[in-house]
Amino acid sequence: MNYGLDLPDYPWDTLAPYRARAAEHPSGICDLSIGTPVDPTPAVIREALAAGSDSHGYPTTAGTPELRAAIAGWYEQWHGIALDPRTQVMPTVGSKELVAWLPTLLGLRQRGLAVACPSAAYPTYEMGATLAGVDCVRLDAADIASGAAGLEGIGLLWLNTPGNPTGTVLDVEVLAAVAERARAAGVVVASDECYALLNWQGEDATPSILHPAVTGGDPTGLLAVYSMSKQSNLAGYRAAFTAGDPALVGDLTNSRKHAGMIVPGPVQTAMIAGLGDTAHVRAQKETYRARRDTLLPAVTEFGLRVEHSEAGLYLWCTRDEDCWDTLAALAERGILAGPGAFYGDAAGRFVRIALTASDERIAQAADRLRAGG
Repeated sequence: MNYGLDLPDYPWDTLAPYRARAAEHPSGICDLSIGTPVDPTPAVIREALAAGSDSHGYPTTAGTPELRAAIAGWYEQWHGIALDPRTQVMPTVGSKELVAWLPTLLGLRQRGLAVACPSAAYPTYEMGATLAGVDCVRLDAADIASGAAGLEGIGLLWLNTPGNPTGTVLDVEVLAAVAERARAAGVVVASDECYALLNWQGEDATPSILHPAVTGGDPTGLLAVYSMSKQSNLAGYRAAFTAGDPALVGDLTNSRKHAGMIVPGPVQTAMIAGLGDTAHVRAQKETYRARRDTLLPAVTEFGLRVEHSEAGLYLWCTRDEDCWDTLAALAERGILAGPGAFYGDAAGRFVRIALTASDERIAQAADRLRAGG
C-alpha cells in the first residue's frame, strides 16, 4: 500500500551508475553535478548565528523588523530598488520551499488554474504544480513578451533569470513586456533570481522583475525570489526571501503563519549580518569567476559547445547528442555532470556543469578534459 503522494523518484538519485563510474578514476571523482556550495560560510555570518542562538521564543513568520529592513536594504544596495520593509518583503525557508509550495498557497487548484515555467527549467517549478494538483505548461519569456504564447488558464508564471540550468539573463525590456501581458491576464509572475549577483557580463546585478522600468512603479502581481545560498554559501541555513506586491506578500505571510513556515530565529539574525556585508559577496564571486575561467576553455577543448551561461554557477553544454551519452563520456574521465533531461524535454541534448567544486577539483577536471583522462 502506498501512503504517500506517489511522486516520481528524486531525479538526482538516478545518477548513481554515472557517479560510481566517475569515482573509479585513480584521482577520484570531480563532482560537478549538483550546485551545492563548497566554500566556508563567512565568519561574519557564523558569528551572528552564534550570537543569536539564545532564541527561546517563537520566531516571526514575517521576519523581525531588523531582517525586513536588511532585505529591503539589500535590494537598494544591489538593484537600486526601493521597497517598503513593512509590507513588501518576507523571509522564506530557502527558496526551494517557496517554489514548491507557492502554487498551493495561491490556491491554484481551487481556481482551476495551471503553473507555467520555462522550457528548460529547475524541476521544482513543475513539482510545485504536482504538489498543488494542477498542470504545468512550458512557456518561455521571449514568446510571452512577443505575443507568440498566450497565458490563458495560467495562474502562476515562473521566470528564472539568470536561468538554471541555462544561465540565460532576461533583459528589462523582456521582463517589462512579460509583466504587462501577465498583469492584463491576471497572472501572478514570480521571478526566481537566485543567481542575480553572479553576472559574468559585468559587475552589476542582473535585472530584477521589481526594476522600476519593469513595474512602472507598481509591483502588483509581481514577486522576486532570492536565496543567500549562492552569494553567501548559506545552503545549509535555508536562508532566502521574497519581495514585491504588498498584497501578495501579506497573503503569503498569513498563509505561512497557519502552516508554520518560519525561518528559525538564529538564522534570521545570521541573514541580517550576511545581507549587510558586501565584501564576502564580491570575494565569492571572484572565486567562482576564477573557477569558470579555468573550466570554460577545457570544456570547449573537450568538444562541448557552451550556450548562454552568461550568469550563474553553471556551464550549459552540448555535443549535439543525447545528454546521457555525454554524461557517460564525462564519467569515463572521472567527471560527474548534470543531465539536461532533468530540466525538461527541450534540454535533452545538454549537460549542466557546475562551478561549485574546490579549486583543486576544478583544476583536475580541466586537466582531464584536455588530456583525455
